[in-house]
Amino acid sequence: MSIFSGFVVFLLIWWITLFGVLPMGVRGQAEDGNVVNGSEPGAPVQSNMKRKFILTTIIATIAWVIVCAVIITGALSWDQLGLHLPGGT
Repeated sequence: MSIFSGFVVFLLIWWITLFGVLPMGVRGQAEDGNVVNGSEPGAPVQSNMKRKFILTTIIATIAWVIVCAVIITGALSWDQLGLHLPGGT
């Protein structure tokens, strides 16, 4: 795997992980009982984006190391995955 490929794989894992981490711990203004006039009641009271970016980076790095280890060692290949598809031989 080249450096560029590794970087692209990391970015993909990071974005997918971010979408999983974003809704964690979010409290809406309606849930908090303090809706600001002119805003959506479901808008978050505090988003904690810095904390979520850090958590996303940690989780994505761990997942990326595992994915790279599988790719580099050849433990799983496209040919092996094709055997499990319908019509695979």
